[in-house]
Amino acid sequence: MSVVVSVEDVGPCRKQLKVEVPAPAVEAETQRVVREYGQRARIPGFRKGKVPAEMVRRRFQKDIDKEVIERLLPRYWHQAQEESALEPLLPPEVEEVADLVPGQPFTFVASVETRPQIELRNIGDWSLPDPSVEPGTMEIDDTLDDLRKQLSRWVAVERPAARGDLVSGEVTEIAAEGAEPDQPPERPKPQHVEVEVGDPRVWEELSLALTGLAAGQESTFTHRDPSETGSAGSDPGAPPAPERRFRVRVEGVQERELPPLDDELAGKVGPFENVGTLREAVVDRLRAGKVQGRREQRQAAVLDQLRERHPMELPRGVVRHEVEHLVQDYAQSLAQRGVDLDRAGIDWERAAEEMRPLAEKRVHARLLLDAVSESAGIALSEEEFEAALAALARAQGTSTSALRRSLDEKGRLAGLRAQLRRDKTIRHLLGEEESAPEALPATADALSGEANPG
Repeated sequence: MSVVVSVEDVGPCRKQLKVEVPAPAVEAETQRVVREYGQRARIPGFRKGKVPAEMVRRRFQKDIDKEVIERLLPRYWHQAQEESALEPLLPPEVEEVADLVPGQPFTFVASVETRPQIELRNIGDWSLPDPSVEPGTMEIDDTLDDLRKQLSRWVAVERPAARGDLVSGEVTEIAAEGAEPDQPPERPKPQHVEVEVGDPRVWEELSLALTGLAAGQESTFTHRDPSETGSAGSDPGAPPAPERRFRVRVEGVQERELPPLDDELAGKVGPFENVGTLREAVVDRLRAGKVQGRREQRQAAVLDQLRERHPMELPRGVVRHEVEHLVQDYAQSLAQRGVDLDRAGIDWERAAEEMRPLAEKRVHARLLLDAVSESAGIALSEEEFEAALAALARAQGTSTSALRRSLDEKGRLAGLRAQLRRDKTIRHLLGEEESAPEALPATADALSGEANPG
């Protein structure tokens, strides 16, 4: 017996279903819930479990009806979904729920996002970047210098600080010039710092202020934190971040003493016999990074061209879900950097709008890749899935079983499987060898909680 009363298109990639649950099913579930309530009910004058069913119904009518509806809704939605041959992209949104009437069917209305009809056109003849994967002499030398820096030691010097020096001192925040505080400010507390001048992790204003200062000298500088502009990105119309003023006093300056690039250093870096074998290992590592970078550039080019060739109206709910996911990631990254989200004054609505184009690109690409997978008969074998799961577990320093359990508890196993299939589809479009999927960067989407495929 069909439970679907009607199916209507109510928007791009959105269908609305009216579902009717047969009266006998409603009555059977109601009796089951009444019996369960009767076993637990405590009513004066009756022993536990002996309260008449009619009294239980009258006493707990609203709670019983709510319980019956909560049990029937998912069960009959799944049946309606199978009857209608729908492949929802997100869980259904229940919009209308009728009251339960004894002896009558129970009806509800739900809307769901569905896949758009995609007519694939040209899925070949790509214009792909082909950057060199061979590292240059300067890159190799810079990498070897970095290894020397890791084994270097700091030596105190009696001269002004320069870029690359390690400077110790005190930084104190001071009131901005012309500021008129409402109340007398507290005595500023100096913060001891030890920074490498020019390090990208250090405020550039601080590096500039330290340059040229010797021990015992001080200077002032101002700093404006971009994360406090109230926007997720650069926006000329956004209010400027508050400018803060600091005083820095130098206590000491040290410079690096680099070890010579010789066989002894090669042995300290790793199991290398001499500088020659160390240099070969550096070249191999740089080449591997360039190969991966080339692959990512080519994948991005394929996705860009695939979207350009297949414009479509995207499921709005899936895009909205992806935007929410991106905003959550942004908030989490700010919190990890120490930003106080409550005091940062971030305009989250503006942040969401700025992230919408990226969300649309992601959803668009996933829908197209899924369509290509179906058209080309691309499937992910169980062996491929297990190999990828093991690779991800190794990368996270955990066991395969623990990772599987964690993903399963969070409902993300299906998302991981779908993303790995898309990775395989991209390799197919690029004409790469069909090998077991590895933990490529794209699989991070599935692990971060996104819906499948939105």
